[in-house]
Amino acid sequence: MGEVGEPRARQGHPLLRGGRGGKGGYTHGFSASQMAALTALCAALVPSLPPDQRQGAGDNVEEKEAFLRASAAEPPVPDEVAELMSLRCPTEALFLVRAVLWVLGTRLGSLALCGGAPCLSWRFPFVRRFDELPLEARERALQRWSRQTSLLPLLRMFLLLTKIFCLYVFYSLTDENSENPHWRAIGYSPPAQEAAPAAEEPAKKRPLDDGVVETINETDATLPASLADKGLIVADDAAPGVCRVECDVVIVGSGCGGGVAAAVLARAGHKVVVIEKGSYFTARDYTGIEAPSMSQLYESGGCVTTLDGGALVLAGSTVGGGSVVNWSACLKTPDEVRKEWAGEQGLPLFDSAEYIAAMDAVFERLGATAGCTEEGLQNKVLRKGCEKLGYKVESVARNSSEGHFCGSCCYGCPTGDKRGTDTTWLVDAVSRGAVILTGCKAEKLLLERSGGGGREKRCVGVVAKSSNPGITRALEVRARVTVSACGSLLTPVLLHRSGLRNRHIGKNLHLHPTALVWGYFPDAMPELGGKAYEGGIITSLHKVEGPARAILETPAVGVGAAGTQFPWVSGRDMKERMLRYSRTVHLFSLVRDRGSGTVSGEGRIKYRLDLKVDGENMREGLRRALRVLAAAGAAEIGTHRSDGQRFACKGDTEAELEEFLGSVDVVAGPWSKAEAWSLCSSAHQMGSCRMAATAMDGAVDTRGESWEAEGLYVCDASVLPGAVGINPMVTIQSVAYCLATGIAKSLRRNMSA
Repeated sequence: MGEVGEPRARQGHPLLRGGRGGKGGYTHGFSASQMAALTALCAALVPSLPPDQRQGAGDNVEEKEAFLRASAAEPPVPDEVAELMSLRCPTEALFLVRAVLWVLGTRLGSLALCGGAPCLSWRFPFVRRFDELPLEARERALQRWSRQTSLLPLLRMFLLLTKIFCLYVFYSLTDENSENPHWRAIGYSPPAQEAAPAAEEPAKKRPLDDGVVETINETDATLPASLADKGLIVADDAAPGVCRVECDVVIVGSGCGGGVAAAVLARAGHKVVVIEKGSYFTARDYTGIEAPSMSQLYESGGCVTTLDGGALVLAGSTVGGGSVVNWSACLKTPDEVRKEWAGEQGLPLFDSAEYIAAMDAVFERLGATAGCTEEGLQNKVLRKGCEKLGYKVESVARNSSEGHFCGSCCYGCPTGDKRGTDTTWLVDAVSRGAVILTGCKAEKLLLERSGGGGREKRCVGVVAKSSNPGITRALEVRARVTVSACGSLLTPVLLHRSGLRNRHIGKNLHLHPTALVWGYFPDAMPELGGKAYEGGIITSLHKVEGPARAILETPAVGVGAAGTQFPWVSGRDMKERMLRYSRTVHLFSLVRDRGSGTVSGEGRIKYRLDLKVDGENMREGLRRALRVLAAAGAAEIGTHRSDGQRFACKGDTEAELEEFLGSVDVVAGPWSKAEAWSLCSSAHQMGSCRMAATAMDGAVDTRGESWEAEGLYVCDASVLPGAVGINPMVTIQSVAYCLATGIAKSLRRNMSA
């Protein structure tokens, strides 16, 4: 990592460099009165403050003073917030934001939402609008909205939305040099990069260049020739407005499921086409800059939530899918989970020698290593705290070298050390003739009446559309076998949109809900040196066992994400929290959830935690994590509960710590009627098209084939029969390996017949 404030040496891909979003003019469509209210709101969330004398002498004094004086009301932050909300908010959420801002832009509306005391004046026109209120009055209004317990806490939801987008923009927005003026003050610096190659130096061949067709660089005229150059049969008799190609297997999605399936099926001698709606990037493209990386590498820019706003859901959306941005943990499916799925769910695959061999094959192809040369601060804290308390702490295998010390793999690994499907399985597939179409979104499956085989329909391919406005023709990929591998959030959407109606499609969604806790470690701790955002993201874990079960791990928390995750209690409190960002360690408690949810459309996720079982497991995990932080030497610990729940460790007794831990509980989300609320997060989505022994119990059969459509298979996390309880990358790839092997055998039988 470079020193704080060190100039960046290499720019990376233009889409990952950052810079203002409204370079060509803003298109958010907010009115002048709405923008005035939003600007006033931003000023209350991130206010300009006088220098804090408590900061005293030390490093970066001038930068810290400038940071305290800075306000989110300063251009271009409010317009960037409005632009991002208009782009990423669900329809209902954006309607709520616009409606409340419109009300706050009126005098009577401000009076109704903020109360009489701050709004009434002896001077004409006697009622002040929200943007005319003193800063302190606006801040008190926000605090009251956060505690609102009325039947419909719409103002709380409005506050949550604006808080998330405002703080995210304030801390992640960069200039044309990929810099943010506040990073030096809070001790943050993106990863240093190698020098850029000389302009005359030819670009190196990328790992997938032999098979990739980036539709963003094509036109209606050039696309057929580019496809033919990759060995595809391009039909001459396609309907007007359609470009039709033929192959043996078409796979929608290139992540942990799709990448493995592509390699296995291409190795079996089949012509494979992979359709990926994201873009193709390589190590030399990644910058570690949070905002553009989230925008380009994550589904909906990392802004997916459940419909009630209670859970933030992260999923990859690029060539390589989640394997490009996950945290590298390589954990085999636990024995007890395999036996449960084999026995209780009637799925013998999971207790078979074939599945165990598949896990070994996945470990080998990913180059998983068991050791870690040097751990980062967060994992050091987890290990130290566990060892001091006598808890068992385990090392986590990773798909990288043992010396890999990269804290920005969640934005694509800039060193190229991490081995996702984009540098492993997809490379294997391309070497055997597979073609990958990027910037191309599957719109529907091609279904025909079945000629037999016990299923009503037969799938004969996919219709896709390029995100490039220069390509107006639909892309029709006809194949003998179609594989949906676009993940638990999108595979159900594709199947439903195509007319499939099995009642388990989109149901049984598991999220591995996680809750975060934090501990502040002052700089004067030589045995725990470094920054919280440095080093391997997950290299250690602790299992909470007994009546309550959870696992404790360490997350990647970018500077913008920290602003959105920390509870907002006041403007000053938030800035003080951010000044401690680089030395604030986060741990999370992950549970194998019994509760489940549904996916009814893109971004249409509902989820309900089982408060009796999942809630107890999460509660014990949170308390255990806080104990670990305190034992490791944290000066202060706390949760992300909306009221800023925290405890100063230094000078307090064990009894006082236990009293605090006793007050830590799992609270409901922002839509609840309680004064205090919280959010949970999910980076693992499973089970929304689960496999089962009968059509009454699942969406696909034990071979991954749809119960409704012959020739349609699912090879991603959505086929898992339930939550795994640990990081699922190896499980997903192992299942895909087995299912794809079965598909290859089926194709071979059909050819010989």
